[in-house]
Amino acid sequence: MKKISIITMIAVFGFLFSNCDDFINVSPSGVIDDEIAYSSPEEMVTAAYAMLGNCWYSYPFNLWPYGDVSSDDCLKGGSGTTDTGYHPMEIWSTLTATPGELDELWYRLYCNISRCNRALISLEQYGNEKLGADTKAIRIGEIKFLRAHNYFKLVTMFRQVPWIDEKILQNGLHEQTRNDEFTYGELFDKIIQDFQNAYDVLPKEQADGGRVHKVAAAAYLAKCYLTLAWGDGYEPTNGLNHINNEYMQKVVDYTDDVVNSKYNYAADYGDIFLPEHKNSEESVFAVQCSDYQDDNTKFGRANWSNMLNGCWGIWSCGWDFHKPSQNLVNAFKTQDGLPMFTDYNKETNYPINGKVTGQKWDPRLFHTVGMPTFPYKYETEYTLTKENSRTPNTYGYYTSLKEVPQRSKGETYNGSWQAFAMNDYIFRYTDVMLMRAEALVELNRLAEAGQIINDIRQRAANSVNKHIAYAAEQCEIALYPSTYFQDKETTRKCLRWERRLEMAMENGRYFDLKRWGIASETLNAYFQSEKASVYEGQSYGQYYNDAYYTANKNEFYPIPYNQLYYVPGLYVQNKGY
Repeated sequence: MKKISIITMIAVFGFLFSNCDDFINVSPSGVIDDEIAYSSPEEMVTAAYAMLGNCWYSYPFNLWPYGDVSSDDCLKGGSGTTDTGYHPMEIWSTLTATPGELDELWYRLYCNISRCNRALISLEQYGNEKLGADTKAIRIGEIKFLRAHNYFKLVTMFRQVPWIDEKILQNGLHEQTRNDEFTYGELFDKIIQDFQNAYDVLPKEQADGGRVHKVAAAAYLAKCYLTLAWGDGYEPTNGLNHINNEYMQKVVDYTDDVVNSKYNYAADYGDIFLPEHKNSEESVFAVQCSDYQDDNTKFGRANWSNMLNGCWGIWSCGWDFHKPSQNLVNAFKTQDGLPMFTDYNKETNYPINGKVTGQKWDPRLFHTVGMPTFPYKYETEYTLTKENSRTPNTYGYYTSLKEVPQRSKGETYNGSWQAFAMNDYIFRYTDVMLMRAEALVELNRLAEAGQIINDIRQRAANSVNKHIAYAAEQCEIALYPSTYFQDKETTRKCLRWERRLEMAMENGRYFDLKRWGIASETLNAYFQSEKASVYEGQSYGQYYNDAYYTANKNEFYPIPYNQLYYVPGLYVQNKGY
């Protein structure tokens, strides 16, 4: 969205606001007066959009440490367990409210919300005059979408959060607003109302490609209702015994908008994760990122959330975080082209380039996990070796592929930090279709769910020759027979398996496990198996000896310590912490 990415200096630096003491009568430099800022509603909207990608590795807005590192899909990586504050997120047993990363994420998401609230004030005061009634209505819908987007992340992470809207801001009540004023359900009602307001006024397409639109709002409404359809987020009151079928039907209703839109499955799975295809038919909505050579800036609008996740020794500043687990690799095993649901993790296997064995694999493995002996992101001149892992005795030899471009395309920023011009998907089409299938299963529309699942598997089967022909003899994938979709339990198993493989390393696995109410059983079993991982004689993952996930506590992250004590007594901590 170059019209949005290339914004004025005023918008980039956030319309700084000042409240000077009365005795200071010299106007500060580099600061814009409130009234001047508010009188520019279009620029205020642009400033709110700019916050979508205003991320950093210590507060990644895509939540990879909290949705992947915390799951059975990956290990933290880096130079050891003390490298960053993310280690407690992967073993859970030592998680407290003190990691600075939790506090930074909370603070930055509320900075984003503050920009949205200020934009709404500006639009209300000057929208008709400066933009006209029709454009004003659309811009308000966009901003409410962006505000709800940030609140969805906050509630997903922390559950009990203060609701601060434009009225609270105008009345100066943000330091008097408690985080337990509204229940989990009531907070979701407010989020849903913002998305619904956006859905009601936004067009299906926008002239500026990076702006939100009606179809994206429909996808988010479906995600909200799917989350609520399983319960209140804590395992004792979440899962199969707490399903709300009315909400499941809403998931289907809202995903109708996506099905009937211009979006579709990308022809090849690998194309989805290459920057030259980042705004393809697969991309329902994404945070737009750019290269400095494309937008004529010093740094570009790079994806700084993933800056730690480049492969060691391939990128000049690859820090080797976000490392796929052996459990995830094993999950891609197939037998007669179908998943090995029961015994996939009974023994450790890994493919070796050019060495064909009886063990076959789902093709998506080679698009998702970088493995020694295989080309890195499809390029044989950058074939991975065991030297491309920074601390293999702790984190093994696998590396993540999806969030990085091909090495031959050059670096987004040459310096002490490496960032990539890779969009961050908020919704891709297949993700939405998997949400739809999940709801269809619980509504007993099994054949419809099965068709979606098999359509996705067919795309995976078609995704060999273009990028991973070198692994063709190691791949085998088949569609599920119709018999797999004749009872709900089996169909549900297929759906969940498909979601794991299709969305692996895309920052959401833990949130899926939590939604389904199976996080404790899945993760505690994973800790026991992963701590015994071995790759060609090198053991790793032994730190999982200290790992344990506690149900009815760990489902949500603790309210950050600094937030609890910034205004003492204002916020209450989540239970168990």
